[in-house]
Amino acid sequence: MSEIPAGHFSVTHGSLVVSVPRNIFRGSGAAIDEERAAPFRDMLKHRYPWLTDNSLNVLMDNARKTMMRILDEETNGRSLSKELESQGRTEEAIRHLKRHLEKDPEDADTWYALGELLCRSGRVEEGYKAFARGRELF
Repeated sequence: MSEIPAGHFSVTHGSLVVSVPRNIFRGSGAAIDEERAAPFRDMLKHRYPWLTDNSLNVLMDNARKTMMRILDEETNGRSLSKELESQGRTEEAIRHLKRHLEKDPEDADTWYALGELLCRSGRVEEGYKAFARGRELF
């Protein structure tokens, strides 16, 4: 298998391994920017003419999910917790951040993100404790 270029990650679709450019995603999230993704999809269609539109959609969805996992690893859970909160799954977002803090209790940024999330969910005292822990680590 060839080396993955900088700014890309690999996704598999059956036996096909595709190098996906990170710049097809919007901002710092895992939402696909359709305008930037269009040339990539066209390239895939021309390079692999046997791929159906449905197969391309599945491949792109796998790329989105993989990007979400990558961002979550890079941000120690903060990326997915924001996504969960935006879906109204606040308690799940809080649990997700706490799991990451079990692995890396010295991550001040994640403590701060947990504090914000707890305060927004009405658990202000617990949120302030998370902020305080984050401040201790700076």
